[in-house]
Amino acid sequence: MGPAGADLELDRVSKRYGRIVALDAVSFDVKAGELFGFVGSNGAGKTTAMRIALGVLAADSGEVRFGGSLLTPEIRARIGYMPEERGLYPKMKVLDQLGYLAELHGLSGAEARRSAEHWIDRLGLRERRLDEVQKLSLGNQQRVQLAAALVHDPAVLVLDEPFSGLDPIAVDVMSEVLREKAATGVPVVFSSHQLDLVERLCDRIGIIRSGQLVTCGTVAELTADANAQLIVSAPRADAGWAKALPGVTVLDEEPERTVLELEPAVDDQMVLRAALATGPVREFRRRQPTLTELFRNVVTEGRK
Repeated sequence: MGPAGADLELDRVSKRYGRIVALDAVSFDVKAGELFGFVGSNGAGKTTAMRIALGVLAADSGEVRFGGSLLTPEIRARIGYMPEERGLYPKMKVLDQLGYLAELHGLSGAEARRSAEHWIDRLGLRERRLDEVQKLSLGNQQRVQLAAALVHDPAVLVLDEPFSGLDPIAVDVMSEVLREKAATGVPVVFSSHQLDLVERLCDRIGIIRSGQLVTCGTVAELTADANAQLIVSAPRADAGWAKALPGVTVLDEEPERTVLELEPAVDDQMVLRAALATGPVREFRRRQPTLTELFRNVVTEGRK
């Protein structure tokens, strides 16, 4: 069994379905205590990679290791998984379901019930503990699904779109729980289309496109080579005031506020002088490109 506080590694993992290459030599690691965000368009290979990481789907080539060891049934039993297609028993009561799943992972009856009660409380389900799953709102079913991934005290957490369909309060609760698990040394990997959330929550991010991992790192690392961006508020400027500036692209223009992208050689003081020529400048600052912009660029480059 992999030790507590161990890394999860995918090493040159490939998978084909006939002529379709679902994964092409994908390698990344999720370090102990790290929140790793896995993002990509639909069909890019995220779910396939996660299923191989769990050991429920066999790779054609490559290896998955936890704590340096290949996956064994013992290691697989210590993975907490939240599938995108939710997999709960609809007619089973919440408490019974969580206790049953904990026992399947090897906890004794008393331990299983204790853990089930703990996660029911932690995820705000106390009032619903004796309800059938099918009678819960989708958001509460989602909370039960997360509890199911946590109830056996997993050494690794793998979550496929855990935030989809959640209201903002449930998103906050789930984010907090994932941070807490990572803080105990558990590697946590999750996929999400909500890139602002990934950017806020994750230590590192991997972007997959057409079965290939195209970039991986912290947000700061991924955006380090991006062109500088400026936010300029010049309330008296006419619309389109910055369009004629050499080496400057207008990304967004609202009344009184313009977002610009500068090519590497462009001096931002030239932009400031042009803005001041229109009248007062209330705001003039650089900003980091967002993960959403970076993702859009990466995906678009792959289609050219």
